[in-house]
Amino acid sequence: MDVPGWVWAITVGGILVMLAVDYVGHVRSPHEPTLRESAWWSAGYVGVALLFGVLVWAFAGGQYGGEYFAGYITEKSLSVDNLFVFVLIMASFRVPRLYQQKVLLIGITIALVLRTVFIFVGAALIENLSWIFYVFGAFLLYTAWSQIRSGSEDDDEYTENAALRLTRRLFRTTDDYVEDKMVVRRDGVRLITPMLIVMVAIGTADIIFAVDSIPAIFGLTQETYLVFAANAFSLLGLRQLFFLIDGLLDKLVYLSYGLGAILAFIGVKLVIHALHTNEVPFVNGGEHVEVIPEISTPVSLGFIVVTLAVTTVLSLRRTRRDARASALNHASKQEAQLGVHLDGPVEDAEGRRP
Repeated sequence: MDVPGWVWAITVGGILVMLAVDYVGHVRSPHEPTLRESAWWSAGYVGVALLFGVLVWAFAGGQYGGEYFAGYITEKSLSVDNLFVFVLIMASFRVPRLYQQKVLLIGITIALVLRTVFIFVGAALIENLSWIFYVFGAFLLYTAWSQIRSGSEDDDEYTENAALRLTRRLFRTTDDYVEDKMVVRRDGVRLITPMLIVMVAIGTADIIFAVDSIPAIFGLTQETYLVFAANAFSLLGLRQLFFLIDGLLDKLVYLSYGLGAILAFIGVKLVIHALHTNEVPFVNGGEHVEVIPEISTPVSLGFIVVTLAVTTVLSLRRTRRDARASALNHASKQEAQLGVHLDGPVEDAEGRRP
């Protein structure tokens, strides 16, 4: 895929404009976004991402268009998993709801910059080391197993990473938030506030997730431009998505299993691609006859969409079933308590039991 420099410039410029709109139009005036506001802006960002994919499909062909959509959907679904950690971080640092938008936006900006570095490093490795696909594939298979294994475990605590611990050791901090300020001066001493620390936490936590997602998207497309665009568009709408589905995250009980299945699928796809790239005889049969065919983009896209749909439906059914069972259990306990009260000893007028 030959992408001219001016196309790169327009794409990066458009992303910077979208960030500027967020910084000037939303974060400058601290407020708690309503569900309606979050829904409209989330739909807008998804619409821009879909329009970009349509343009890729129209000007570069169905193959690259399909690769972009597969990558974008995968990155978007993995970003939902990131939101679980964001919720834990916000709760751990007790970030006031009024300032959570600013925390998320700056954290996401940090992640976008660092992910871009990851993408170009990954592209350079793929260009020069054909065996790197084996490493990416094996890593994704391990990550998939970890996702599935942790799917049934409840992890309600956030653990600070090394970057955050280093920040605390190097700089003096205030005990409380000072509005939405990141640095304040007290008694002639410059201090950083918990606002800056939680931004570092959000940004570095997303980088940890990028270690999984960057190899995953390179398993769907090796076009650096598409990898960059899919990552950027999935991150740009993450702030609005946080407020839109904040209360729904607990209902996606099977999300880890779905993401694990997707990562395992892409891991297998990467290994098969590596076997073809290195012309392993038992794959091509020695005569360029495909014994193990590569997984096509339409198959990848279909698998991702179906897996996410099944995961969501099963999660919502499980949540409704658990809610009904909880309601019945609560009603039974109330009836039992009422029965004990009616059948128990009756006090006399002075409060004495016979």
